[in-house]
Amino acid sequence: MNIGIIGTGNIGGTLARKLTAAGHQVRVANSKGKEDVAKLAKQMGATAADVQDAVNQVDAIILAIPLPAMQQLPAGLFDAVAPGVPIIDTSNYYPGMRDVRIADIDDGMPESIWVSQQIGRPVIKAFNNALAYTLANLGRPTGAQGRLAIAVAGDDDQCKQVAMNLVDEVGFDPVDAGSLMESWRQQPSTPAYCCDWDAGETRAALAAAVKGEAEQKRDQMPAAFAKLGASPAHEAVVAMNRKINAPHLAT
Repeated sequence: MNIGIIGTGNIGGTLARKLTAAGHQVRVANSKGKEDVAKLAKQMGATAADVQDAVNQVDAIILAIPLPAMQQLPAGLFDAVAPGVPIIDTSNYYPGMRDVRIADIDDGMPESIWVSQQIGRPVIKAFNNALAYTLANLGRPTGAQGRLAIAVAGDDDQCKQVAMNLVDEVGFDPVDAGSLMESWRQQPSTPAYCCDWDAGETRAALAAAVKGEAEQKRDQMPAAFAKLGASPAHEAVVAMNRKINAPHLAT
């Protein structure tokens, strides 16, 4: 497949490396332009592109940029993208820590519904509920015992299946998380968020989410991270997430 990735941070960069290794033709772009991303793209085996080239004539698009940056994408960026091409949103909303407040989301709109409105296209929500370390280091082959899972939500079954296939290819069990309206169940500080669950545990975590509970937990996270110190081990972060996000599921 030809895949365009906008964003070259921890998530976008990791996905570019893994999808290139899986045999896909990957173009990467960021907000600073083609020249800025050229060296990194070469290291990945990907092709450097500007933002427009990253979405032209591709089979899938991954948006791996901070959620507010969706508003900064060029107007009409996706106008020529065929309806059957999935646009995968990996973003999360962190008000007060990184992001400015967004009233619609604060009032209960699922984050990826808001993203869809900003870009004028429906999206698939995926790769947002795994830590960068998890995505980079903990993938396993299909069928491996203890394989971790990633939730995938969206309204177009064909586009969702493409995203689920990509999740599988980078080493994780894809779990169908329902419609885009239900994607709040995998947002920050829900039971399914960044807890390194397997597929069965992820399904249970998605089902256990209670509307409106996650926001209060999310706002506790800066203080909780501060207690872990400057460079916490991955296991400590996961344990903290399980304790805060899913105390009734944590073991």
